[in-house]
Order: sequence, then C-alpha cells, then structure tokens
Amino acid sequence: MREKLLFDFGWLFHEGDIPAPEPKDKMPMYFHAKTERMLDGPAAYGYDERHRGRAERWESVDLPHDYIITQRPSRENNNTLGYFEYRNAWYRKHFRLEESDRERRLTLFFEGVATHATVYVNGCLMARNFCGYTSFEIDITDIARFGADNVVAVYVDATDHEGWWYEGAGIYRHVWLTKTDRVAVDLWGVYVNPLRQSGGVWQVPVETTVRNDGQETETVAVESVIVDASGREIASATGEITVPRRDKAVLSHTMMVENPALWDTEHPNLYAVRTRILRLGEPIDEVVTRFGFRTIRFDADQGFFLNDRAVKLKGVCCHQDYGLTGKAMPDRVHRYRLRRLREMGANAYRAAHYPPAEATMDALDELGFLVMDETRWFESTRDGLDQLAMMLRRDRNHPSVILWSIGNEEPLHLNEQGKRIAQTMTAFIKRYDDTRPVTSAVSNKPAEAAAMDVLEVLGVNYNLHTYDAIRERFPDRPFVAAECCAVGTTRGWYFDDNPERGYFKAWDHPVGGFAVDREHTWKHVTARPWVAGEFQWAGIEHRGETVWPRLCSQSGALDLFLQPKDAYYQNKSHWTEEPMVHILPHWNLAGREGEAIPVWVYTNCEEVELWQDGRSLGTVRPGLYGHGEWQVIYTPGCLRAEGRIGGRAVADEEVRTTGPAAALGLRLEDGGIRADGEDIAIVTCYCVDADGNPVPDASPLVSFDTNDLGRIVGTGSDVCDHTPVPNLDRRMRAGLISVAIKVGDRPGKLRVYARSEGLLAARLDIDVAPAPRRPFL
Repeated sequence: MREKLLFDFGWLFHEGDIPAPEPKDKMPMYFHAKTERMLDGPAAYGYDERHRGRAERWESVDLPHDYIITQRPSRENNNTLGYFEYRNAWYRKHFRLEESDRERRLTLFFEGVATHATVYVNGCLMARNFCGYTSFEIDITDIARFGADNVVAVYVDATDHEGWWYEGAGIYRHVWLTKTDRVAVDLWGVYVNPLRQSGGVWQVPVETTVRNDGQETETVAVESVIVDASGREIASATGEITVPRRDKAVLSHTMMVENPALWDTEHPNLYAVRTRILRLGEPIDEVVTRFGFRTIRFDADQGFFLNDRAVKLKGVCCHQDYGLTGKAMPDRVHRYRLRRLREMGANAYRAAHYPPAEATMDALDELGFLVMDETRWFESTRDGLDQLAMMLRRDRNHPSVILWSIGNEEPLHLNEQGKRIAQTMTAFIKRYDDTRPVTSAVSNKPAEAAAMDVLEVLGVNYNLHTYDAIRERFPDRPFVAAECCAVGTTRGWYFDDNPERGYFKAWDHPVGGFAVDREHTWKHVTARPWVAGEFQWAGIEHRGETVWPRLCSQSGALDLFLQPKDAYYQNKSHWTEEPMVHILPHWNLAGREGEAIPVWVYTNCEEVELWQDGRSLGTVRPGLYGHGEWQVIYTPGCLRAEGRIGGRAVADEEVRTTGPAAALGLRLEDGGIRADGEDIAIVTCYCVDADGNPVPDASPLVSFDTNDLGRIVGTGSDVCDHTPVPNLDRRMRAGLISVAIKVGDRPGKLRVYARSEGLLAARLDIDVAPAPRRPFL
C-alpha cells in the first residue's frame, strides 16, 4: 500500500555557491556527459559534507526553511525584496531505501522551492523547476539504490526573481517521499465534480487517473467510496480498468447522494472520496480526496451566489509570508492567520499572486473562505501552461475555489497579445475544469484593455472611477474588485504620516495617490449590486514593497507579526453583524495635553455616543459603513464609546490612560501545541501597569528564553526594527512583541520567559501534548 513520508527532517544546508574548477582534460568532461553526471561537488553522490573545512560549512536544518530571513536588512539591497541579499545555496539529504522497496514506484514531491531549483539524486540530474510557487514531482525509481545510502541534492538559485515582494529563498514548503505499487493513482489523480439535480439529489461524477509503471499491461479494480465527516459511507461505485504498461488510463463513474450537508461560508461541510485500487481483490493503493457539495454562480446584475444565496465577497489578498519565519510558514501559522482574518469578517481570499501552500488551501476549505486562485505567470508558453495545470489539478476539488485567475496587473492586458494569451489560457483551463469562471486582475486602463473581452468575470484592480464605464461596455459580464484599498496604516501610530520614521497614521486614509480608503471603497462596491465584492490589498502586511527604514508594506489589517491593527476592527465594522465598537487612538498621549485629537469609533451600530471622563461628547449616526468622529482635547483620563441599535445599548469599549509599565505579560495565541517535531507556539508579550492594565505604548527592551522543550525562532514588534528576526532580545513598540517558538517531539511543559530591566518578569507555561509524528524519513 501507499506510504507518504514527510521528508522534512535531517537536511544539510550550505549558503552560497561552491565553485568548481573547470577540468583541463577529457575524462571529467566525458563522465559529466553521462547519466550520473555529477562526480564532484555538492551534487555528487560521494561528496562528503563532514570534512569540507570552514569555507564549505554545512549545517543541519529541518524544513520548511527560508535562509534569507535570518539576515540583517541593509539599505544597499533592493527595497521591494525586503532589503535582503539573495544568495544561492545547496541542500543535501541522505536517506536509505530497503530491499522491500525495489518493486515499488518511488517519488519525491516538492511543494515549493524559492525560487529556481535544480534537483539531483545520486549524482543524476532529475529536475529543474523554474517557478518558486509551483509544486513538482520527481520519479526516482530508476536511479534509486536499495539496501544502501541515497542522496538528494538541491541547488537553489535565488537571484532570478519572480515578484516585487519578499520572496525568501530555500525549500520553504514541505517535501514528501511517496512509495506506491507500480500500479497506483496518479498525483492529483482523482477529480470529484458534484452536480446538483432536482429534489435534493446530487450526481457525483468521479474521474480517476491510474498509472502503470510496470512492464506488463494490468487490469485492476477501482473502488470509490464517499464518506462524510464522521467517516460514514454514503455512496460507492466500483469499476475495472485496463492500464497499458508504462502508461496511464482514466476511469469515470458516477454516484448519487441524497440531501448532503452543503459546503457554505458559515457551515463548511466537507466530504471525501476514498479511492482504492485492487489487484485480484487485494488493495494495492489508497488515496483520500476531500470535496464539498455546493453550487456557485456569478450574475452580471446581482453579483455572486453560493447555493443560490447572494453573498457579497468580503475578501483580502495575501502573500505567503510571516514576519517571524519568512516564507517558511509552519502549518499552524497557515491556519492561524486565516482564522484571524475570518474572525475579522472576511469570507473571501485571493491567493496573490501565485498558488498558495497546500496547508493554506486545506484551511481555506475548513474555514469557509471563497477563493480566487491565481497562477504566477500570465503566459501561454509550455512552462506557463504546465504551471497553470499544476494549480488546476491540485485545487479543482477544493470547494472554496470559485475563480481561476490567470494574471495580475499585466501590461499586455491592454493589447491584442494579452487578449490572445488570455484566450489560450482560458481554453486550457476548461480542459481541467469547466465549472468555475476565469478572471484576471486588470489594472492598466481596464475600460480599454483588450484582455477584458475574454474574461468570464471582469477583475479590476483599483480604478474605482472606471467601474461604471466598464459596466457600460460589458453590461452582461459579472464583475469583481480583484484588488483595492492599499491603505497604509501602522499599528499604534497616532501621529501624522512620518516617512523618516517609516510610519503611517492609523486612521483610514488614502496613501500613494492611486488608492481609495477602506470606507469609501466598500461604500463604492456595495452601492453597485453588480459588483460581486472586493479583495482588499492586503489582509496581512508582507515584507518588501516598501521604503527604508520600514521593512514591509503597511497595507494590511493584521500587521507583519499577525497583531490586529485598527484597520482590522474597521473591517469588522463593515463585514460582521454582531454589534461592536472600536476606539482609536489609545489614550496614552503624554506630551499632547491640550491638543485636539481626532477620535474615531469604528462601529456597525446605528449610533454611537462618546464620553470623556463621564461627560458626553455627543452622539453620531455614522451611516452604513461610516465611522464616528470627534475632536477631543487630550487630558489623561478615560474615553468610553457606546453603540446603540434601536436606541438600546448593544456594545461598548473603553480606553484609558494607564500608569507606566510595571510588569511583563505573556499569552499563547493559538492553543493545542503538539510534540510532533513540526509545531510552533505563537506567543505575545505585553506590558501592564501597577493596576494590571495593558500599556499600549510600552517600549521596553525584552529578553526571551525557553526551557529545552522549545527553541525561539523569531521575535518581532516594530516594522522598522532592523535587528535580525532570530534575535532573543527585542525592543517593544506599541505595547506588543510577537514570539515564535519551535517545539520538538517531547511532550511536557514548555516554559517561556520574558524579562526586562525595571519590570517584573513573566513566565508562560504551555502544555505540549504528546502527538505522533507524521510518518517521516
């Protein structure tokens, strides 16, 4: 039966190129032209990493791994790439295959290597992958050594960039070793396409691609069983298929299901198809493919419909980037940050500007997001279409995916070349999936762009002033705000924009001359029922695309370290129904006594009243998607906002001037830490005054440590702090520091310590539960 082994542990890593002198005679060149071409250097089977000297230092690492993020940023480097130096590197891993593996098919699967990768196994060139955002599989069956050591070597070229954002470098997503019978289900070889019939009945066509890597034609049985979330079997089908040797074949069959629980944004019910291959009645392979029952429809006049219910897309665009680990995000972080966005009220997610990690796709299904899935390259070349096919085959079973996006802000969108590329890519998509429409994010004169003629859903970045003209040109075409806002705000910064310091004021305001603030963008979108919704730039701050001394874009509702900004609560006031109010700024504004301070309240209530030290400053009716606003003379004390609906108080919030920081505090942001060798604890450090009130402007230098059940991998607070991420000492800004702690495989009590001169120290005890590792090698 199939074995899928996590291949993340025990790698050796060397940063930098390892020069190889060019040989002067024939024989080295002769053997370099053979299958096992690498007889010298770090790709060679016999290369010994242990005795290379200081010039070729190798270190042990586990994956996912981003080797750029540990650097100190330098102004000399490219700003949009995060001010880091991008150097090339080598990875090597030794592994053993037993004699029992000799008759099996063996593959290595790389989820993502940034940016360009060349892979060797046992000195043989196996693959080149020139997109850091697409996964690739390598069949190593023919060159594997059994009962002996095997070596995989990966050369990373990080100098050829694919984006204008922080790209990181290294094997930054998971790697897997898969062992199967020579007859097995192909990679992403099961396609489930539920079709609603009448009377609550669903037809479920299942297409299974079976590969035969053996030397003889074989006839096998394929068994498909639909199971619900509890594991209960609700439908099944079996068929036979003959697969020629060294070839593939496709078996299609159909099952019927009555009244399944639908996948929805509020109730994301998931099912699975369990596929078995049987030879002479004995199972030889099994895979499980998740899917959901739901219908989607874009309407040119009324927007988007999910299961025949009108749903406005309240979306965000996001990069794969975490301030404390860079591009290499642990699985917990993938899910945690999406949960925070869901709690903010987001129901849609644009994978900008490339296919996301599998952990993100799974979490998007589980949390009920509606996804605009995007390929990296707007290209109809062989490589471009291969990368597109990878995304389509991997993601077409995900019920969260509602749109395929073929590009972003392409200059060629404007002319006939872009139109032809869009036609080719759209036709290509329909070979794999004809259930979802195709869009692209058009920013260059979208009302005139030739590529718009091809798009099934018109996607427009910014350009709010062109919406009505586009509608006039394409009255029968659905429309979505593929990207908007780009409002730069800095967490806890309540002064004017300050380029020298690198901070933007926290109040909602246009930045950069082309973007419109959140409030007016959402009003613009909701005033037009034919606009399906919006995707804000961005849900989360990302490194790069910035100006010194700042290290990241400020267009996020969550900051670089996943702390909520005031924009988070503004979105919540627009996108959620549970009554809420949020006051900005905080009221620790020493030195501004007697100054008129703009005080805003974000709320989804009908009216809001503000009090200062018990005295009413008046009631405001902000209107739909508006905000309350007062000019308040600053004196230390207390502000309180009360939101009302129908004249009844339903929500309130208070901010008060605190005393100076007296003690540190620590809190765990996401519980259930597991001793599986992969997990990470996300911790926040804060300060309280003598009365226990959080101090929002505290700025001590804090030192962090743990016991031996964990290792601190990153600390961060200030988006303008150039201290390397792994540093254990961090200056707090705006009252918070984020800390990421990698746990090992020993259960027990992980202890995190924080101390700072003049403050009471803090200790946080975290229960690390016993948990088996995923099968690994």
